[in-house]
Amino acid sequence: MTTDPRGPAGAYHALVARVLEQARAQRTWTSEDGALPALFVSHGAPPTLDDPVWLDELFTWAQTLPKPRGIVVVSAHWEDAPLAVTNPAAATPLYYDFGGFDPHYYTLGYPTPDATAIARRVTGSLPGTSEVHRHTRRGLDHGAFIPLMAMYPAADVPVVQLSMPGLDPGALFSLGQRLRSLREEGILVIGSGFMTHSFLAMRTPTLADPMRDFDAWAAEALDRGDVDALTDYRAKAPCADLAHPTAEHFVPLLLTLGAGDRPDATVVTAIDRMVANNSIRSVQVA
Repeated sequence: MTTDPRGPAGAYHALVARVLEQARAQRTWTSEDGALPALFVSHGAPPTLDDPVWLDELFTWAQTLPKPRGIVVVSAHWEDAPLAVTNPAAATPLYYDFGGFDPHYYTLGYPTPDATAIARRVTGSLPGTSEVHRHTRRGLDHGAFIPLMAMYPAADVPVVQLSMPGLDPGALFSLGQRLRSLREEGILVIGSGFMTHSFLAMRTPTLADPMRDFDAWAAEALDRGDVDALTDYRAKAPCADLAHPTAEHFVPLLLTLGAGDRPDATVVTAIDRMVANNSIRSVQVA
């Protein structure tokens, strides 16, 4: 990981100073653009905001797409059933769901516009679902706001976060399918997790190779559109228990695949790099 020497979130502050006007001027989606892709983003943690390469990769990726009318993000860090959405009011405070970092990270803001209309469309896209609970005090967690701060640093896109109803890969794929139509309205659907998520690997450089093995397997399965293999990753992927001791950072990928076009989806890798011995592969599905 390349860190910025200017202190906590120094690379992020430098990015904003450099690209804010470009971000504000980004062309907004119109119906002539057709459906937006669905994204799977390896989101990182607060130190992502110290990595100028990672931040630039995220910003550059977002710039290849028209600016969405709204964003719905499902993060590894919010499991809640029945389904729930974050408070859609403008400038809802962030949910700092991490500990042990420099105090500056807890002062960062991401004051997005009112997302009430987007929340309404998200819940409306889930027919047959019992009432979707609205958390009046919950803002975006770091699985949502960390990547979005880099992708859309002007904070000018309405964002709503939807909970994961559980960790079953098939259920997440089905949820993504139910969100698919939102893409045709210029709403960006994002699954936010991590292609590999091993704290042991972060501390043990010799485990980088097993992380690469899992990442290569996942990349090949994505290339051939093998949703069944990805759903059954525990049994079929090499080093699965090491790469994902728990499921929450992998299953958002199935949400993204469900929201993509099936069976003829095109999967494009936008970011392909190792950070702290883990893969931060991030993809778009259209």
